[in-house]
Amino acid sequence: MDPLVSSIRIAGAGIAAQSARLRTVSENVANADVTSQTPGGDPYRRKVVNFEANVDDATASVRLGEITQDQRPFRLEFEPGHPAANAAGYVKHSNVDVNVELADMREANRSYLANLQMVKQAREAISATLELLRNT
Repeated sequence: MDPLVSSIRIAGAGIAAQSARLRTVSENVANADVTSQTPGGDPYRRKVVNFEANVDDATASVRLGEITQDQRPFRLEFEPGHPAANAAGYVKHSNVDVNVELADMREANRSYLANLQMVKQAREAISATLELLRNT
């Protein structure tokens, strides 16, 4: 396979993977303050995107793996009047740390843009090659 076309395919896989990561981070941020609807119940649990290597004879790229739930413990706060409080008066809050999510979002965004730039560069190289072939 042509190296330029292969580059576009690899970068496209990276774009798709980082897009899924950005969607998951957005979902985590949107649910950061969600508690349970029932007393003592579990609130929203942070989701984590996992990537897998996608290797064939000519190239290696990334693909979206399983989206799993973060198993870190929930944050407990003493709020006896809250509808989701357990018998001891504690409310479980989501295990989402907004600062971690913002750092993940920044990293995913930068990776997304780097892959997009790779696609643009490969397209420009293909266009320049076609232009040279037309002028010969």
